[in-house]
Amino acid sequence: MANTPSPAAATKYTYLALGDSYTIGEGVPETDQWGMQLAELLRHKGIDISNPTTIARTGWTTSELAGAIEAANLNKTYDLVSLLIGVNNQYRGQRTATYRTEFKELLQMSVRFAKGDPAHVIVLSVPDWGVTPFAQGRDRQHIATEIDAFNAIAEEEAQKAGIPFINITPLTRKYGNDTAYLAPDGLHYSGKMHREWALSALPEAGKVLK
Repeated sequence: MANTPSPAAATKYTYLALGDSYTIGEGVPETDQWGMQLAELLRHKGIDISNPTTIARTGWTTSELAGAIEAANLNKTYDLVSLLIGVNNQYRGQRTATYRTEFKELLQMSVRFAKGDPAHVIVLSVPDWGVTPFAQGRDRQHIATEIDAFNAIAEEEAQKAGIPFINITPLTRKYGNDTAYLAPDGLHYSGKMHREWALSALPEAGKVLK
């Protein structure tokens, strides 16, 4: 699903946000999406950037995101590209080896959209949904172990590609059972948590957009 902001005055920088429910902001208003909040924070720093064009949908795995990107047939490049994907690979019990292969392909796509410059791509780690109320009765430690394995792959491949990796997982473990940081479904996150992710991404995003 491609979500492009309403036309506005031309901005100096453009932003493409790629992901799943955590990027689309399942259960929160569009303005609360972390990508939208990141763009707002950058503008507050005097960086003239548009709201993100978003390709994300709840439930997507790496392969489904890649297919959606191809289907969107985007014919432009962006000054900033963010990627947050993998929780549904873990949730569906997919192999980490498959994730590695498909995640590397998504990194390559992201770099192409970022005008071939990996420094203009940022990768965020997968949140640990195992600490949320939704996971009540499940093996929370097993979920955490698997999330860590997927995130280790994402971090390794991002670093190999020269792409900044931003670890937001500790935030989700710290606040994942706090209703103020959760959406009404007890699984996804509120605008308050999205704000924390945006603040975490701000230094790297601001570094490349000057």
